[in-house]
Amino acid sequence: MTTSTTDSTERILDAALALFEDVGIRRTTLEDIARRAGVDRVTVYRRLGSKSDVVEAVNAREARRIFALVFDTASKSATAADRIAVGFATVVHRLWTHALINRLLRLEPESSLPKMTTEATELIRIAVAGTVEMLEQAVRDDLLPPADDYPARAEIMVRLAHSFIVTPQGHLPLADEADLLDFARAYVVPIITGGLSPA
Repeated sequence: MTTSTTDSTERILDAALALFEDVGIRRTTLEDIARRAGVDRVTVYRRLGSKSDVVEAVNAREARRIFALVFDTASKSATAADRIAVGFATVVHRLWTHALINRLLRLEPESSLPKMTTEATELIRIAVAGTVEMLEQAVRDDLLPPADDYPARAEIMVRLAHSFIVTPQGHLPLADEADLLDFARAYVVPIITGGLSPA
């Protein structure tokens, strides 16, 4: 993509995100998105496709933004255990408090819940890739030993986080990010680092 094409695509995604947060996905049309982005409907369709494609693109971009922020935050920790705990706690808390997710769950649970569960394969893939990179960075920083199964360990961490994101309330008293950090240090870190030799 050229710079101008990239800029217009970002404008379209920004417009779609704002509208989804304001009125929900169901009440947003491609015409609404085009008008808010300052382009015509054909441009939206040419850049991103149908409304369903726009929804997927917005979701994927939001996921990448959140995970980039989460893993940047985690990378500042001095130990592998802290990086894992911070990564887990931060992503769960960010998504608990995410404006679009909360609005869609309130306004359109019948369409938004599948996007977060049975249709969340792409979001899980993005999260696993980011988690693998976080673990491999810890290897490069001599905080973890090399291992062949980091993709599997990363997927375990992501699926645990996904469960807490989709169903926040349970038996455990996890009310805020500090609670999530304590939980992650006690239970998530041993699962992810179990069986590894010292770095």
